[in-house]
Amino acid sequence: VQLQASGGGLVQAGGSLRLSCAASGRTFSSYAKGWFRQAPGKEREFVAAIGWSGGSTYYADSVKGRFTISTDNAKNTVYLQMNSLKPEDTATYYCAAGATIAVVTTSPGYWGQGTQVTVSS
Repeated sequence: VQLQASGGGLVQAGGSLRLSCAASGRTFSSYAKGWFRQAPGKEREFVAAIGWSGGSTYYADSVKGRFTISTDNAKNTVYLQMNSLKPEDTATYYCAAGATIAVVTTSPGYWGQGTQVTVSS
């Protein structure tokens, strides 16, 4: 499985962005998917995850209520809708995939390249 993230950019605080992660490989639909982020000088941290069918979601407390993860298995794509963005959301965002939500939140088997999100105050 190969993952390609896109949709990052520069946005003012309070604004919105939608990240996309397109996957190659016919088995992508059977994987749980997730998003992580890494700010300069900080460790990579978990942001959100979704089960293979889209029926289960899980969020970091820092983004709960502001970010929404979704998946379109027909398009082999996972999304991260980010609303009410804050300067502290500034980071490189990475998509990931794993066998289950538990796996994807801790040690995903597949990673995409990052897409930069910058939130100005």
